[in-house]
Amino acid sequence: MFSKQKLLLLSVSINAAVILGGCGESTSSSSGDGFNNVSGSGNDTGTEFNQLALIENITVNVIASTYQEFLQKSELQTQAVEVYCLQEKSMEFAGEALMQLDADKLLAKDSWRNAMNIWQQIEIMQIGPLSNDDNALRNKIYSWPIVNTCGVDFDVTFFKEGSVNGGPYDITKRLASRKGLAALEYLLFNDDINHSCTSASQPSGWNNQTEQYRKIARCEFAGEVAKDINNNAQILVNAWQGSQGYAAKLSQAGTTGSDFETEHQALNVISDAMFYLDSFTKDGKIAEPLGLLVNDCGSQACPELVESKFSANSLNNILNNLIGFEKLLTGDNKGLGFIDYLIDVGDQDTADAMTSDVQQAISSTQTYEHSLADTLALDPDRVEQTHREVKKITDKLKADFITSLALELPQTAAGDND
Repeated sequence: MFSKQKLLLLSVSINAAVILGGCGESTSSSSGDGFNNVSGSGNDTGTEFNQLALIENITVNVIASTYQEFLQKSELQTQAVEVYCLQEKSMEFAGEALMQLDADKLLAKDSWRNAMNIWQQIEIMQIGPLSNDDNALRNKIYSWPIVNTCGVDFDVTFFKEGSVNGGPYDITKRLASRKGLAALEYLLFNDDINHSCTSASQPSGWNNQTEQYRKIARCEFAGEVAKDINNNAQILVNAWQGSQGYAAKLSQAGTTGSDFETEHQALNVISDAMFYLDSFTKDGKIAEPLGLLVNDCGSQACPELVESKFSANSLNNILNNLIGFEKLLTGDNKGLGFIDYLIDVGDQDTADAMTSDVQQAISSTQTYEHSLADTLALDPDRVEQTHREVKKITDKLKADFITSLALELPQTAAGDND
């Protein structure tokens, strides 16, 4: 669970560049022991199913294409933020100029949403480059649930001054919680330009600066953050593709010199990533704000705990987690998926049920009339229905799916009785 105690532990971890370490009984972690580790000791289903063909379709046609799409969206995001910032600095705020400023800022916000929606699909695909080094690359792009708006406020001032701690400002050396998609959301969607720090340590003199000074400083840093996201997206694509990329390592499973002794072992790495839907989507994004898990509001609905609260993009995040999961499950209708493997081993029922359950959860999530935070306040039963729908998927994932395909649970999921 993401309780105060756990968030404190996670905060310590991020300062040590070991972010998202898992603890607690009800959640698993994208960097904890057993998550995305090489598992599946070679125990196979004993069928003649072409596991390498499944691996190749998922690595090339599903994961690589989604990574590439995010790279493209992050490039457009960088351009849109740059255009908005140029308009913000023009110092013309009357008539058509003011209308253009509003339009450019709206375009920057839309570009963030577009990039974030694809990233939320990638959250289900944290394999290899995204899971290495305690998820370092993943966290540089998106650090949630560690979000530090006060830290972002400080870095706005550091970037404006061009220096930090006696040296030149370099965003690549800054903590993950001060940059990435979460920081950019705060900079673009939060209209309160005062700093958000509540402790004794605060950006000196920030609230006394003119409104225009603060708006320009924030948009300038937003541009730097957007560029950093795009640079890290390119690093991700480069690390995945090519003859030496991680996709090739998965596709060479079972061959001499491979990182994976068997094809099944490589396939287990992919299946491990799918458990994000259980520990983060179901628990962190739905159950905790709903109060089904202990939260900061005392085990009751807590709208302020939703993901992406400034943009109200929380439901789209959940929706795209489900879409990413469906892509891995079905092969995105471009080749073999896990459902084909289930059918091959004789478990048509689980293949049909999981496919139907995912489609139902996707359709249901698209029918919300209000944001997740507002729905938690107005109709928490509606959110509880979504939790049941996602849990229906993850219950099958942890039982029938794993058993039929002779795969191994991530260690954290194996200790989760929810």
